[in-house]
Amino acid sequence: MNFTTPPRVLSIIPPMTQLNTPYPSTAYLTGFLRSRGMQAAQADLALGLVLELLSARGLREIHAAVQSLPDAQRNARVQAFSAQFERYAATITPTIAFLQGRDATLAHRIASRQFLPEGERFASLDAYVDPDDPEGEHGGDPLAWAFGALGQQDRARHLATLYLNDLADVVRDAVDTRFEFVRYAESLAMSQPSFDPLAQALAAPLNLVDRTLERLTRKALAQHQPTVVLLSVPFPGAVYGALRIAQAVKALHADHPDVRIALGGGYVNTELRELAEPRLFDFVDAVTLDAGERPLLALLEHWHGTRSRSRLVRTFVRDEVRDGANDDTCDKAGTVRYLNFAEADIPFEAVGTPTWDGLPLQRYLSLLDMLNPMHRLWSDGRWNKLTVAHGCYWKKCSFCDVSLDYISRFDAASAQTLADRIEAIVAETGQTGFHFVDEAAPPKSLKALAQELQRRQLAISWWGNVRFEKTFTPELCLELADSGCIAISGGLEVASDRLLKLMKKGVSVEQVARVTKAFTDAGILVHAYLMYGFPTQTVQDTVDALEYVRQLFENGCIQSGFFHRFACTVHSPVGQRPQDYGVTLQPLPPGAFARNDIGFIDPTGTDHDTLGVALKKALYNYMHGIGLEEDVRSWFSGRVPRTTVHKHRIARALAHSGDRGR
Repeated sequence: MNFTTPPRVLSIIPPMTQLNTPYPSTAYLTGFLRSRGMQAAQADLALGLVLELLSARGLREIHAAVQSLPDAQRNARVQAFSAQFERYAATITPTIAFLQGRDATLAHRIASRQFLPEGERFASLDAYVDPDDPEGEHGGDPLAWAFGALGQQDRARHLATLYLNDLADVVRDAVDTRFEFVRYAESLAMSQPSFDPLAQALAAPLNLVDRTLERLTRKALAQHQPTVVLLSVPFPGAVYGALRIAQAVKALHADHPDVRIALGGGYVNTELRELAEPRLFDFVDAVTLDAGERPLLALLEHWHGTRSRSRLVRTFVRDEVRDGANDDTCDKAGTVRYLNFAEADIPFEAVGTPTWDGLPLQRYLSLLDMLNPMHRLWSDGRWNKLTVAHGCYWKKCSFCDVSLDYISRFDAASAQTLADRIEAIVAETGQTGFHFVDEAAPPKSLKALAQELQRRQLAISWWGNVRFEKTFTPELCLELADSGCIAISGGLEVASDRLLKLMKKGVSVEQVARVTKAFTDAGILVHAYLMYGFPTQTVQDTVDALEYVRQLFENGCIQSGFFHRFACTVHSPVGQRPQDYGVTLQPLPPGAFARNDIGFIDPTGTDHDTLGVALKKALYNYMHGIGLEEDVRSWFSGRVPRTTVHKHRIARALAHSGDRGR
């Protein structure tokens, strides 16, 4: 069925993404479509779902679900919630208002720890150690060292975040075992070769979470009356929610199938590139890959009857039974077909300005999970998300999906265009905080943008991701700080020169030290992405890497970091040429659905799982200024070798003006 009138497009953010700010994909698509004169709206059902569940009505429904459980299924968390239900019901509405910034004075009551009911999550407060009193000899408030006498708002937001996490645990225990604020039902989709787990979950009776999401979907459809629904799925933890939304749309229009559904986003781009599962198309009508503007235009033209199906761009469809024969008639009903008519992508300069119009910007929740000032930026505050350039200008790292469009196709916009977009977004939202969500923002573009912001006297705050390359001189770092840069993240990965060379990072540990110190000296917070388990990484490499990280914290180069386990993907150089990295790939399990992560055999036989526990424990303490004088071996549970890194290696690198690491 084709449209008889111009399409009305509704872009939806499905559960779960972020709660503090909208995921930017719908803002980009809505802004682009409106720039082409189309009717386009957007809705964040991830935020909507959480606000519905964590409301007075939602808690009553959760409590009813708890009461219906057999006694044997009521664990300690559920019983504690039930016992304190009246307190939860009385405090949920004002607490949500506080986290939305609508009732700042409530901080005093929350911070007193007499207002909110406290569940298991509050036990984590006992883990906080005052760096000036690590043995706890002086007693007192476990949060006093973190927030001090004047940190009432932050203290209260941290306590309120623990309170919400307690409630999320109850939802998971009593209603939906897959529920998470971010990784909702992630295991059903992440590197899942078979569609069976999703199919079974979607065929199951609706639980409270599902029914709430269905109600929100119906409300959004009634409000916007779309003829096209776009489901943007950035993560595996948003797939189940997206398909439940699609299921609700299909059910609502079963007798009048006049609403088309398209699926796209980061998850699709990385995991569904070899899609052959026809059952997915029981829920959606098309699946598009990579940057969405060109495939979407082609798809809308096709559904409007002005473009044949054979001229779709980077789009999966399912063959259907058709009456009559024409050039679009397909060979076999039920077969998934990939169509990719050669047509240039929309230049990044011409994709338009993202718009947040229609999203409830005042209802997002500023959460405070981590006390570290840099780490908290991801969940604290509502940031206008913007991209400086499409793709990555380096595109060589051996662990990265360098063969895919979101990395390989580098396309930058001028500083004037970026500044125009920033001005328009500030005028629309009234908010001046920006998160540049690039894979690696180019230093040349950042320098030009900083100068343009200064020329226009635009007062904004911004942070983003970069490569720690020597182009970021102390002078440039100061210039970026003057333009509003407050924080920078970047990949140090495995802090080992041998492994950095194998990764083709194009940096050395000493170079990273000098660059990160330049950012810090300019007053810019620095977060390092760290990795363990890279092919051929030994125990010695791991101990030495931790020593480098310790010294980077000790010398004030970085203030925050995160260790993640290396995962080999089929689109990375390691996945495509494993022999170059000394590993053997394991066979991929058969399946017609997702395909991304792939197992491998490393001949070193290093127990990275055990080492990872120590690395994360050490890093957590380093971020709180604890244990920086200790031998790094003290963090490991078993015997590990002494580090081969000189204890003043980073200090000497900072004192040296050359780049001996290159």
